Amino acid sequence: MTAPEVTPGTVVQTPGTDARPPAAPDQPPPPRDPLAPALTWQKLTLLPSLLTAVLLATWLWFRQADLDAISANALSNGQVGRALWQHIELTAISTFFVLIIAIPLGVLLTRRTFRRATPVAMAVANMGQATPAIGLLALLVIWLGIGRTAALTGIIAYAVLPVLSNTIAGLKANDPTLLEAARGIGMSPAQVLARVELPLAVPLILAGVRTALVLNVGTATLATFGGGGGLGVLITAGITNQRMPVLVLGSILTVALALLVDWLASLAELALRPRGLEAGS
Repeated sequence: MTAPEVTPGTVVQTPGTDARPPAAPDQPPPPRDPLAPALTWQKLTLLPSLLTAVLLATWLWFRQADLDAISANALSNGQVGRALWQHIELTAISTFFVLIIAIPLGVLLTRRTFRRATPVAMAVANMGQATPAIGLLALLVIWLGIGRTAALTGIIAYAVLPVLSNTIAGLKANDPTLLEAARGIGMSPAQVLARVELPLAVPLILAGVRTALVLNVGTATLATFGGGGGLGVLITAGITNQRMPVLVLGSILTVALALLVDWLASLAELALRPRGLEAGS
């Protein structure tokens, strides 16, 4: 009796055995990109496309608009570009100072030694935002004189509150058991703050920064009353001279800049969010 011929690729089944191939070992699923669910193509393209369309339509309207001498003079010699650049500078500089003032102050006020000073600091920050912006700027002009310093000081005072309050809220919201575990493995207070507390508070802090950015873009339009420049120059020129094209251009550029800054801040909020928090949510 001869053995059956076995061809390549044939599975030989012996009595009492299973002919099925062995199951592949369980493999972990591929790592998921933490930003994949939140960062969609609509978020990346919708708002920039809308702003591009609005600015293009505004430019085409000005190309065929019949401007009188006053309107043409208000928009000539690169004044529009200069006002836009001044506005961006005011927003960027004021936001920088808001961050270096509000975040360290918020951290300090959550430490046990300075915790009693929190109500006083929050009251001062609330006064800065509760005061009408134009009135605050007028007082600063009387104190500091006309110029960019008074305008920047007013913008900073107006935007400190959201960053400060969100920093304090984010640090206070941390789970005490996590902090105790970090101390239990030998971390110093500075290490606990840098490696545990601040990373966990980042989402709330970034939300406050985003709010402050948009506030600064809007408040910077009032800098023109203190000699700070910005897009408020075009808006006030359009109002005082009753020239609608100048007013419309200044208003559209301000709104477009605020929306663009908010969109960029939302992308930064996603990119800077700790990966562990994003993956676990």
